[in-house]
Amino acid sequence: IIFNALRDSPTSNITTWDISFEDLGPEIAKPLAEYITVTGSLTKLDIASNKIGPEGAKEIAKSLLVTGSLTKLDISYNHIGPQGAKAIAEMLSVTGSLTSLDLRRNDIGPQGAKAIAEMLKVNAVLTTLDLSGNKLTNYGKDMTGIYAIADALKGNGVLTTLDLSRNHMGSEASKAIAK
Repeated sequence: IIFNALRDSPTSNITTWDISFEDLGPEIAKPLAEYITVTGSLTKLDIASNKIGPEGAKEIAKSLLVTGSLTKLDISYNHIGPQGAKAIAEMLSVTGSLTSLDLRRNDIGPQGAKAIAEMLKVNAVLTTLDLSGNKLTNYGKDMTGIYAIADALKGNGVLTTLDLSRNHMGSEASKAIAK
């Protein structure tokens, strides 16, 4: 209800909005996304721990294609999985305002990591990325996502902060990232 009221308000000037840890669920993503598409003032959005899932992440990603004001997004702890990560990565491949993205603890796995890697090859704005605790290596069984990120970082001169902790990378993957 609040998103619809704000969406329809000609005087809404919210720049920073924290609605984290509210357990809003995936059904909240669509009205929130609609609000994001019409507001020109929102620069920071924290929707951590709301269980929006992959479908919710897709809705948020679509809205970010329209808005050019959002610079920081925290979508951590939302169970978005590889499909949600792919939607967010595709959005970041073509939009240029988001400089900080927190995707920690979303179980994006190696497939999500590969999608993020593809985005890192072309995104020239994102400076901070948190991918911690995402099972990027499937507990050391599949290193393809981490190696894809390592390869993408070779050509990315913009990213200054990257958190890959709690992903069971091991020494070989850590060496690949460090190169």
